[in-house]
Amino acid sequence: MRHWLRPGLLGLHAFAVVAVGFCVVMGLWQLGAYDSRQGDAQEGARRQVVPLADVWQPGEAFTSDLKDKRVSVTGRFADDDLRVTREDGSTWLVTPFVIGDHALLVVRGEGESAPASDATELDVVLEPSESGGRALGPDRTTDAISAPSLINELPQQLYGGYGIALTDTGLPLVDPPEPGVSWTVGLRNLAYALQWWVFAAFALFMWWRMASENVAMRRAEGEAGPGFDAPVA
Repeated sequence: MRHWLRPGLLGLHAFAVVAVGFCVVMGLWQLGAYDSRQGDAQEGARRQVVPLADVWQPGEAFTSDLKDKRVSVTGRFADDDLRVTREDGSTWLVTPFVIGDHALLVVRGEGESAPASDATELDVVLEPSESGGRALGPDRTTDAISAPSLINELPQQLYGGYGIALTDTGLPLVDPPEPGVSWTVGLRNLAYALQWWVFAAFALFMWWRMASENVAMRRAEGEAGPGFDAPVA
């Protein structure tokens, strides 16, 4: 330890601590900037609502780019409420929202029943049809929002997915999924963060190499004894 803590190496130790600490802090700062860019992009996606007709036409398959997309729809609610039991024990009230000659299944909210809604314009989050789903019972209850399973149970032609209402229709709204944001948003900040941490690792490596070589040289001098002629630095 006396070799590691001798005055000649204390300056090197202090420089290593400052250099590594600075690089780590700068990396964390860039990581925070990356998270901020991701948050801004997600907030922008929440506010971005487009007309349904701009992204999805009746009869078209539900594609992956439609999932979690926020759209506006214009039409009317059919007089036919369905109840969908969820795995957590809650019940969602689902009502076909008629748009032209098709209908989009819309989750109005959580509850067994609700007064009829005369809403003609809604904002919804699109989701793909769920798998399975038993036939509707006498109480108009099923266990999945599945357009293929319900297509013969309802008089309307159905879109191949459903929407979760963002507009109040008389029930506590179901929390919609957060809009997806590509991890590449703010990629430059993420790359800078990694770069700073690489610098920190390199500074640590150089400190260890320089300090250990210096200590090894001092040990060799000590083992050689008083007669050892150390090279002049």
